[in-house]
Amino acid sequence: MVDEHLLIDRVRRGDMQAFSELVENSKVKVFRLAFNLTGNRHDAEDLSQDVFVKAYRSLSKFRGDAKWSTWLYRITVNTCMDHKRSNSGKGKEVRYEYDDGEPAHDFEPSHDAILPDRNAESGLIQKHIEAALRNLSDQERSVFVLRHYHDCSLKQIAETMEIAEGTVKSYLYRAIQQLQQDLSFYRKDLGLENNV
Repeated sequence: MVDEHLLIDRVRRGDMQAFSELVENSKVKVFRLAFNLTGNRHDAEDLSQDVFVKAYRSLSKFRGDAKWSTWLYRITVNTCMDHKRSNSGKGKEVRYEYDDGEPAHDFEPSHDAILPDRNAESGLIQKHIEAALRNLSDQERSVFVLRHYHDCSLKQIAETMEIAEGTVKSYLYRAIQQLQQDLSFYRKDLGLENNV
């Protein structure tokens, strides 16, 4: 794999093949983050394209202080937040689904045939988690998704969102507290309501 900084230098000199390589190396991560933040495959696809257009147009502003992926995550988070704000007055409900209208799941399709009861249970759990995530603020959701779905460090999240690490910790703490509250019925189902 070619060094990202070398690719960026080539793009700045007009090499579109280098930009294609950057996109190819990053497109899955950007799409997954956009999907995790929007919950909609079509929106995630459109927003991913917007992210790369914005990245290309703003490449002169990329100083290289942060990693390319961190910079792209920042653009993705901001693009998704802008999209949500622009749609907030339209009464559009965020639905987590794939193209066929079925709810999105993070498990392998091969489990469907082998363990149908477990698959149904996993689908229900995923629906509850997604509903709980919708109750978080944009910042809390972004921090939680970056930390727990994309394995970003607190420092990376701070760089991505351009906030202090202490603020990241605060958002993460509030997100976890809210999720624990919204999903507390699972603790009761498992007989863990008295355990902290």
